[in-house]
Amino acid sequence: MIYDRILIRYGEIALKGKNRSAFEERLAQNIRAVLKGSGEVKVKRTFGRIYVELNGEPAEPIIEKLGRVFGIISFSPVIRAELSLEEIKETALALTKQKGESNMRFKVVCKRAYKGFPTSSPELTQILGAYLLTNTDNLTVDVHNPELTIYVEIREEGAFIFSDIIRGIGGLPAGVSGKALTLLSGGIDSPVATWLALRRGLQLEGLHIHSYPVTSLESIQKVVDIAKELARYTGSFRLQLLPFLSLQTEIRRFVPEQYNITIMRRMFMRLAVKIASDEKAYAVVTGESMGQVASQTLYSMHTINAVTELPIIRPLITMDKLEIIDVAKKIGTYEIAIRPYEDCCTIFVPRNPATKPTVHMAEKYERYMAIDDLITESISERIILDITPDSKIDLACLFK
Repeated sequence: MIYDRILIRYGEIALKGKNRSAFEERLAQNIRAVLKGSGEVKVKRTFGRIYVELNGEPAEPIIEKLGRVFGIISFSPVIRAELSLEEIKETALALTKQKGESNMRFKVVCKRAYKGFPTSSPELTQILGAYLLTNTDNLTVDVHNPELTIYVEIREEGAFIFSDIIRGIGGLPAGVSGKALTLLSGGIDSPVATWLALRRGLQLEGLHIHSYPVTSLESIQKVVDIAKELARYTGSFRLQLLPFLSLQTEIRRFVPEQYNITIMRRMFMRLAVKIASDEKAYAVVTGESMGQVASQTLYSMHTINAVTELPIIRPLITMDKLEIIDVAKKIGTYEIAIRPYEDCCTIFVPRNPATKPTVHMAEKYERYMAIDDLITESISERIILDITPDSKIDLACLFK
């Protein structure tokens, strides 16, 4: 038995009222983006459901990719039958035999969404259960603890028969909540924050701020590889690489060591705000978690936030490190993040960073710095990469 399509279900989208159609269409677009290059598959949308028509392509690779699409609550490889009782019975029997009929406990679950079909859900359940028992060997009915469940969903466009319900990652389709920028380092935290923000429907572009050549190309390669992993969830991911060495030099020249990290993060935010204005983005996502390091105290966040009125989204704010690591492993970024190459956030960390920095003192130290000129210079020298899961990027060529 070859499945002919995959039936996709979504949760929160169904609650969006008048905006539901726009949410459904965005989810369909995102599925198309993730399935790009998957042969002859087609994505079709009907009311309340999205289908991936396989057109002869194997289901397994498509199932793997669908498991990474935000907004999908579950999906099932299905066989479509015409709205004919006899065809439904024969298709259900063929699927049962394919799954293995010997000494199995089973049940049938029918849902008649299309009321134009003359047989009710309870009647269809009884008819199919009796038919399967009669035409197989050693099957027994067990509605409480079945080893096999045959599902039949009656919709206007046909009857869909399946036996597996595969959980998706849920959330909202990436892009329906608006556009934001994410500060993406090569560490464990910021990729997780980015993934969680994507899961709540944000369209994100990554900003990586580097100090090459003081830091290595390998540290930038980490971030490119993380972006490739994130692109597995969205189809593509735009990453902007911004040089920071001139700003770093200015900070070390004018700012006491204990305030270095605070001023550095204020500069990060200024860069992000300027790019957000150009890109029509309405928030900045960071990987900060409350109290995880000295620069992530409430005092530090207040002083950093003071340079902008743009919303700062911190998805990790209440998570501890072990929780963050668990998500990083789940989404495929952990092994990349622990590669031993330092970025500008780690190589310039002061021995005793201020844990209660104030806006007044930060502004005092910044008074002597050519901030606007240096930010303009950094943005003018940025490199913009549109990354897919299969991108091959030669950083040595880009930075020669």
